[in-house]
Formats: sequence, C-alpha cells, structure tokens
Amino acid sequence: MDFDWTTFILEIVNFLILIWILKHFLYQPVLDIIDKRRIGIDQVMADAKRIEEEAKALKQKNEQFLLTWENEKEAAHAQLSAELAQIREHKLAELTHRIEEEAERRRILDERRQQEYEKKIEDKAIEQGAAFVSKLLSRMATPELEQQLFQLLLEDLTNLDESNKKAIAEAAASLTAAIVVQSAFSLSSKQRETLSAALHEIIDRKPTMEFQCISTLLAGIHIEIGPLILHANLRDELKFFSKPVQHAQ
Repeated sequence: MDFDWTTFILEIVNFLILIWILKHFLYQPVLDIIDKRRIGIDQVMADAKRIEEEAKALKQKNEQFLLTWENEKEAAHAQLSAELAQIREHKLAELTHRIEEEAERRRILDERRQQEYEKKIEDKAIEQGAAFVSKLLSRMATPELEQQLFQLLLEDLTNLDESNKKAIAEAAASLTAAIVVQSAFSLSSKQRETLSAALHEIIDRKPTMEFQCISTLLAGIHIEIGPLILHANLRDELKFFSKPVQHAQ
C-alpha cells in the first residue's frame, strides 16, 4: 500500500479544524461554565463563611445578652428582696408601734379606771368622814367655840399679806351695798366694833356692815364683801373638807 501525503495532510488539517471547533464551541464554553460555577461556589463559600461569622457574632452577642439579662435579673431579684424586706420591716415596725400604742392606751384607761375607782372610794370616805365630823361638830357648836373662831378670823385679817389686803380694799371700793357679816350666834356690840375696826384698817374707811344670824353656819363667821368671801365657820370648812377634789379643780 502506497502512502498518500495528500490524504495525510488533509487528515491533519481536518484534525486541527476539529480541535479548533471543539475548543471554540465546546471546550471554551465548558471552561466558562466551570469558571462561573467556581465563581458561584466561591461566592457561596464566602457567603457561608460570612453567615457563619455573623452567626458566631450573633451567638456571642446572644450569650452576652443572656449573661447581661441574667445579671440584671439577679440584681432585680436582689433589689426586690431588699424592698420586700424593707416593706416587711416597716410593716412590722408599724404593727409593733400600733400594738405599743394600744397597750399604752389600755394602760392609760386602766389607770384612769383605777383612779376613778380610788376617787369614788376616797370621795365616799370623805363624805362619810365629813358627815361624821359635821354631826360631831354640830353638837360642839357653842358660843364659846364661835368666840374662838372669831378670834382666829381677827388674827387672819391682821396677818393678811399686802396682795390680799389690796384685793379686799378694791372689792370694798366697788361695793355699793353693805358688807354682809353672818354668824351662827348673835355677835355682841364689842365684837361688831372690833370687826369693823379690823376691816376699817384694811379698806382705809369705815365700812357699812349688815349683821345676820345664820344657824346653818353651826359656829363661826362668814363675811361677804361683794365677790369676796371671808369665812371662819364650821359649815364652810366642812364644805371645803367634804369636796377637796372640786376645790382642787
């Protein structure tokens, strides 16, 4: 068999043409597709890496948020516990104060009831004592006892301090009626003159006097100078003795 160069050359040309066609219409598009696919894969990998980093950052941020929230929750719980403890302590102190106030109020009421009871007992005893003394002194009321009370009254008038003398003088100065002198027994002329002289020395003028005999005085003297009353008699003394609480008020 003879070698045909023309055929050989044509075969080579056809092969080259086939290679060009394959490269131009098949290989290059495949390479382009592969490149695009690689670029897409790289982009996906980059996005995946970015998403992974963002996920890690988000996870770290969430962990930090959870830690912060946990700390805030513990702080809020501690603050709430402290506030509740303070409120409980305040309420307990308020309740204790109310209990103490109630106890003090009851103590005061008990003391007041005790004082009222003791006062009733005391008043009853004084009333009974006054009744006994009044009955006893009414049997002892004699002109001689009245004479002694009259002397005591004169001594008291003589020993009055300046403020009391001034009060008597002012009362007598404003008096338009006579000075009323009451006695259980009738006073003698000498007694009347002596009493008038004693009052004259105090009010610096001779007084106009009206003498009355009042048996309820039991014994002694009762003098009315306007609003002022001077007394040294059993009735008034017993009245004062039988009502000490009222006089003290």
